[in-house]
Amino acid sequence: MKVLKIQWKVFEHVTELFILVPALLGLKGNLDMCLASRLSTQANLGNMVGVGEITHMVLGNIALVQVQATVAAFLVSLFAIGVGAAINGLFLIDHALLLTASAMFTANLSCFVLDFVIVAVILLSNRLKLNPDNLATPMAASIGDMNRYTRPVLKSGWIPVLSALFISSLGGLVLNAAVGMFSGFVVFQPIINGIGGNLVSVQASKLSTMLHQSTTFGTVPSFTKIFEKPWKALFKGAPSAKTSRILILMSIPGQVLFIFLADLIHMSESTIGAPFVFSYLLASLIQVMLLLYIAHVIIHAMWKWKIDPDSAAIPYLTALGDLFGTSLLLVAFIFIEAVGHPYDYPIANYVHNFF
Repeated sequence: MKVLKIQWKVFEHVTELFILVPALLGLKGNLDMCLASRLSTQANLGNMVGVGEITHMVLGNIALVQVQATVAAFLVSLFAIGVGAAINGLFLIDHALLLTASAMFTANLSCFVLDFVIVAVILLSNRLKLNPDNLATPMAASIGDMNRYTRPVLKSGWIPVLSALFISSLGGLVLNAAVGMFSGFVVFQPIINGIGGNLVSVQASKLSTMLHQSTTFGTVPSFTKIFEKPWKALFKGAPSAKTSRILILMSIPGQVLFIFLADLIHMSESTIGAPFVFSYLLASLIQVMLLLYIAHVIIHAMWKWKIDPDSAAIPYLTALGDLFGTSLLLVAFIFIEAVGHPYDYPIANYVHNFF
């Protein structure tokens, strides 16, 4: 309990952390999942053979992620400092130093550790003849030694990462507002965003690999198109619809399990009733379907415009997942409050009202 109180004391005194945290979590996920997607594609294309080639590929990609993490974490901390100063009408140098140092340290250390885990999973799955797109991407997420696999990303990979930071920061602004309005909002926000981001990252990685394997760069395959009808892209018709269906169905039991566990841990008892479950699941399903359809559109569009989706698509998708998830969850909380069943509504009241 003492640790929990210390953590919340920091958030109470340095409110800019509510803006920084979603963007920082999104940054880590973006960089790691892009790494997983790039290496998974190379594994599926049969390029990860030979110790020397694998070593250069792995070290180059990890070095790239460290460079991106350093620069992006510094920029997102500046954004949080600027927005916080504008909202509060006050600039505190100790808060600014805390935000900058914690952002850069967290981004570099977490990416460095997780990158080696991702590489190990990809190498092991490749050795066992398993598809790394299904295993490595969900976990995710020296310049002079850059090789041909990472040099183009170092030059062109900044726009997606920095744009994603801006989008995630908008989600941080929504979170900052929601925390003051609803008790328990921060308990469920990481769940809806994390699950949605992981699911769409799997789809993005698989779509990118499919394009690399089936057609030449810049040419959309004849069996699909950029703007498919949502039903065809998500449920039946497009080649990726089968995976989309599975991911949508997987999201339902996963979301239910985690919200009940989170509620039990947070409240020390079960307090979730039917109105909350319904509104939360509706919000999460809308988020996942939006993300999966947007993934279909932007990945095929990037391929058409000769932009490698392995390095460019996932940052946009996970950042949009943060923004959509936080915004839709806020709508869900507003709804259950409006119908008289807020999150902390005692479970005994549901039984009493039913009978």
